[in-house]
Formats: sequence, C-alpha cells, structure tokens
Amino acid sequence: MDPVGPVGPVGPVGEDDLAARLKAYEGLPAAVAGTGKDPVNAPMIRHWCEALGDTNPAYTGPDAIAPPTMLQVWTMGGLAGHTTGRSPAYDELLALLDESGCTSVVATDCEQEYLGPLRPGDEITFDSVIESVSARKTTKLGTGHFVTTRTDVRVDRTLVGTHRFRILKYAPARRKKAPPRPRPVVNRDNAGFWEGVRQRRLLIQRCAACAALRFPWLPGCSRCGGPDWDTVEASGEGTVYSYVVMHHPPFPAFTESGDGPDEGAGPYAVVLIELAEGVRMISNVVGTPYDKVRIGMPVRLEFRSYDDDLVLPVFRSAGEGAVPDVGAGAEGAAV
Repeated sequence: MDPVGPVGPVGPVGEDDLAARLKAYEGLPAAVAGTGKDPVNAPMIRHWCEALGDTNPAYTGPDAIAPPTMLQVWTMGGLAGHTTGRSPAYDELLALLDESGCTSVVATDCEQEYLGPLRPGDEITFDSVIESVSARKTTKLGTGHFVTTRTDVRVDRTLVGTHRFRILKYAPARRKKAPPRPRPVVNRDNAGFWEGVRQRRLLIQRCAACAALRFPWLPGCSRCGGPDWDTVEASGEGTVYSYVVMHHPPFPAFTESGDGPDEGAGPYAVVLIELAEGVRMISNVVGTPYDKVRIGMPVRLEFRSYDDDLVLPVFRSAGEGAVPDVGAGAEGAAV
C-alpha cells in the first residue's frame, strides 16, 4: 500500500506538485510525547567530557549539571531507534522524497537554544515538528530539499531547550566521466623518444662528439653544439630531485581522486626525477599519495598504459613501505 501524505497517496509527481506536497508537511509532528531512553546521568556526562576534553568543574561533583551541548544526546534512540513517539508524517515525508529520486541524506547543521540546566536524574520528554521543507536546491552533492525539524525538550513539562536539526535529502549528482588524458606533442625532434616509450624503453640522447647525455631531447648538444647523436637506454633507477603539488585548478584528466565529481579531482604531485645516468625528467610517482612524496625518495621506472593509444613513463617508490597502487589513472602524468 502506498503511504498516504497530507494531500494524498504518494505517486509519480511533477516538480511543482512535489514542492506543494512537501510544503504540506510543514508544521506536522515528527515525534509526539517522546521520552529519553535513559535519564540524564553522570556516566554519560563523564564520557562526553572526556571525549571532548572538557574539564569545566560545573559538570562534576554532587551539584553537577550536564553540558548544554548534550541536549540532543538525551533524545537519541540508540541503535534500536525509538519504539514510541515517532509520527508517521516524518516517515511519509522521507518516502515522498525517496520516490522523487532524493534517496540520499546528509546532516547539514543543527541549532540549539538552552533555557534551563539538565541535572543527573532528570527524565526528559520531547516533541518534534517538521518546521520547514525548502524549495528544490542544487549543491555539489546533488539536487534535493533541506528538511528542518525542531525538537522541544522538557523536564516535568518545563521547556529546557530547543534543538533544530537540518538534513539534505538529495539525488546524488552524476559523476562526469573524466576527460581523456592530453596527448604528448610528438615532433621530429622527440619522435625517437616516444617510439622508445612505445617499446617500453626510456632512451636518453647522447652526443656523438662529446658523449654528453641530455634530456629532454634536443636537435643539438647544449655542451658542444654537435648535431649528431645516438641513444642509451636508461637503467630505470632514479630519485626524486624535487616536486610540487598541484592543488588548483583541478585537472580531472590527471587525477582520479574518487572524492567526488569532476570538480572534486584531488591534488597530485608533479615530480622531477634524477635518473641514475644524471639527467632529469618530469614525471609522476605512482602508488604513493601526493603528500607522501619526498625529495631523495628512490624510485624505479615503469610504463603505464592509460588507454589503447597512450603509454607514459612513470616512477614507483623503490623504498620500503611503498603504498600499493590503486590502479591506472590514480595519479597524473606530467610528461
């Protein structure tokens, strides 16, 4: 049977109709005549203060009071939840939001007002009301509605505090597919290098006249000016000579943080590697979080395929305690 809201049974609804139906829940009770599962008590106060490091003497001793910020604690139903007092209107509201696609929920904030102290032994009662349901809002998490409830907490019918709690019920934003990784620029001066990479070989130019090694590839020797050259294959050993961490702007093509949609692409380290042969090249250290990269870290070459047409030379920590790789694309290549 469909749940029945204040304006009819829940079913497929348009946006305007949904907004009207959601508004109809404002002012309806979320909980009626709820009771605290436990009286206000010293052990819970002590645990709270220890957890927060609160040493205020007002919360200890024979005349102790409970920290005001514990107000919500005394209304919680625990893992089993409340078995009494909850109004069907709140469940119907959540069901209506679920049916509209707003299936996810996140607590956003709370506001509390303290009107009197709570002391060990106090038995609390409470009533909650659906105070407001917002118009449709779009956030980074997705599109949905903010639902605010207000809970009045009493002791012996005396109001001691008010707790407003706001959640966002939303339809999660679809994560955009990361754009393809940019292609390296291949020209007649560096074509030999990229052909070597395609063959899983890291080739360094060597001047035919003075035997100086050079990287990146150039048409002539920067030491003697000689135009002729051959190549030597790098051993693959090296160390991190320097690095920078790229925070902003985010480049989803270079990162895949898993922290959210495309705009959530996380930072990544751009690393200058000094090869055992003495030349330096820009690349990435894969399998190591960006904040764990360190100057002097020993690394070893590997080749990573990013798609059917793109292979890049990257480096992996050669030291002990290397973090296992999380898969291709987890770090960006800066070559």
